[in-house]
Amino acid sequence: MIEIIELSKYYGTKQVLSNINMTFLEGNVYGIVGENGAGKTTLFRCIAGLEYYEGKINARLSPLKNHLGLLLTEPYLFSKITGKEYIQLLCNAREIKIGDIDLKNIFELPLNQYASTYSTGMKKKLAITAILLQENTYFILDEPFNGVDIQSNIIITEIIHKLRELNKIVIISSHIFSTLSDTCDEIHLLKNGVFIKTVKKEEFTQLETEMKEMTVGNKIEKLELK
Repeated sequence: MIEIIELSKYYGTKQVLSNINMTFLEGNVYGIVGENGAGKTTLFRCIAGLEYYEGKINARLSPLKNHLGLLLTEPYLFSKITGKEYIQLLCNAREIKIGDIDLKNIFELPLNQYASTYSTGMKKKLAITAILLQENTYFILDEPFNGVDIQSNIIITEIIHKLRELNKIVIISSHIFSTLSDTCDEIHLLKNGVFIKTVKKEEFTQLETEMKEMTVGNKIEKLELK
């Protein structure tokens, strides 16, 4: 379990998150949606212990960050480290012995190549592989499908289903609604640093319709396309 209690976050005088209260339970996948700047990534960084914040975050396993696999939108990679060395580094940090890394290279990455030369999608697949091999209990995946080829998206979707079966907690953000509806048990809508709606699986279609109407409105007509 991860329990967030009255979490607020400021950057200077600007409040980015306001009194967030939420509980994440094992064996569930949670989607976090919202416009750019709504506070999704900031929330993830707070949970991961990368930001100072007001309020509390409790977890069954403590410290939470030692059991959390965090996939950032743009994973940071050292300039002179190969893909294989990157995976080994992250596993060493958790004292995990992984054996033959090549056998676990499900995304068929060039692991002996410098990771800094990878494409955006390849870097993301490398980071996903590494946090999976760390044997984490909690996972935060910030835009895991963005910039990744369709075949890998299918694999990532199945990985998320498997993590649910293994009783993990998975928290995902995505701008592609179909990827959330395929993987999540609940979707939480974040707006201006506040969660304004929680939707169960049977209501996902309605939420998608509402978000489309709220986002698009009559904007297309204003273009007067011909």
